[in-house]
Amino acid sequence: MTDVLVASRNAKKLAELHRVLRAAGVDGLRLLSLDDVPAFDEAPETGATFEENALAKARDAFAATGLASVADDSGVAVDALNGMPGVLSARWSGRHGDDAANTALLLGQLRDVPAERRGAAFVSACALVHAGGETVVRGEWRGTIADAPRGAGGFGYDPVFVPEGSDRSAAELSPEEKDAASHRGRALTLLVPALRALL
Repeated sequence: MTDVLVASRNAKKLAELHRVLRAAGVDGLRLLSLDDVPAFDEAPETGATFEENALAKARDAFAATGLASVADDSGVAVDALNGMPGVLSARWSGRHGDDAANTALLLGQLRDVPAERRGAAFVSACALVHAGGETVVRGEWRGTIADAPRGAGGFGYDPVFVPEGSDRSAAELSPEEKDAASHRGRALTLLVPALRALL
């Protein structure tokens, strides 16, 4: 077994990578989370892009543990807000990781924006850093922002994001449906060849 550190404490992100690897037929990687390794100083996310933040997190994790490390930075980029919240998505309301407050603020900002101007994209950059080098990939998932949250699945802005070609929010999709289409699913799929090369 080859250990790979996923530089996150989000169990849903870990499960997502597990499913993507399983679907790609990649066996022999054991995924660890930050809860499985000794604590280390994690640098704040100060990058201007998702790619910069993902790479910084993966580099920190690799430097601290010596393990091949995967990190992602993701968020929602709303057309009517000139691409914001973007890299600030997780702390849009001022408190990191408060999904309900972040979503409420976003909906408030879009209250008077008509349906045809509510376009958005979920964006995910994933980075892999290991002794053999660095790989950074990006996935995007286009859709629109709904008027109100719908569905109990997923996390973050999923309840208000309606993917292109769907009448259900991302929070109303099954995990398998979401993996096949989502920004993180797309990015992780692009990362599979680099992960397979670790074996």
